[in-house]
This record gives sequence, C-alpha cells and structure tokens, in this order.
Amino acid sequence: MQILDTSAFINEYHTDEDTASVPQVHEELEGEHAFRFDAEEGAGMHIHIPSEETVEKINRAATETGDADELSETDIILIAAAFELDGTLVTDDYAMQNVADRLNVAVNVIAQEGITEQREWQFQCQGCGRTYDDNLDRCRICGSDLARKNPS
Repeated sequence: MQILDTSAFINEYHTDEDTASVPQVHEELEGEHAFRFDAEEGAGMHIHIPSEETVEKINRAATETGDADELSETDIILIAAAFELDGTLVTDDYAMQNVADRLNVAVNVIAQEGITEQREWQFQCQGCGRTYDDNLDRCRICGSDLARKNPS
C-alpha cells in the first residue's frame, strides 16, 4: 500500500497499487489538488488515522534523528500511518524520508532524488560554536540560539 503525502497530489502521482492518506493532507490541499484527493478517496483510497501511541513513537524517532523541528503534524501523522499500515510512504520531503528510514518504513520519491543516507543531526550554538546532540532552546554555555547542522 502506498501512503500519499501532499506532494503526491500536487505532482499528480499515479500508481496501480492500493493507496492511503490521512485527513490532514486534504486540509493542506486547495483547488484542483483537493479535488484529486477527493477523486482518489472516491476511487477507494483508504483514509487512515494512526493511534496516538504510534504518533508518539514517530515523534520520538524524529527527535532522535534531529528532524522534529522540520516536520509538521501532518508529516508525523503520515509517517505513523505508513508505519502502522506497513506501507510505502510517497513523499519528496527529506526530513520525512530520514525519519521513515530510521523506522524501516519504505519510501518512494516523486520529483526529487531520495536520501542516500540516514542522518542524525547535531545542533550548533550560533554564539560560541558548541555542539549538542539535542535541540535545546538555547546554548547551555552562552545562551545563544542553536542551528541544525550535519555532523559529518
């Protein structure tokens, strides 16, 4: 089963496999893109609402990879749906792909190249340069803001 992200509807993604999505995707779509969602649902697309426990598991994984601040609620719910349905997530979003990879959720990309490796981000202080594994509100040393950076 293919779990369709907003970008699947915007880019007119087609598949012969069974499809699913979440209500939040419909809320993000406008105009003809929302019509495509409605048409897919009318053609048998499954609308899935994942459990709170699974959503929390996805939030924990996103925090572990450092992608939590990059993901919307819709993104988290889509990954949770793909996890619960043992489906393939269809998205171009790199942060979603990174978290999905962490959870062994298969991903199909649409218009972009997919990720080539899983990343666990670090966070660097914009003032003193200290790095942290966790995304804190402020640097513990000088109080400056942190920015996400690739550890390699």
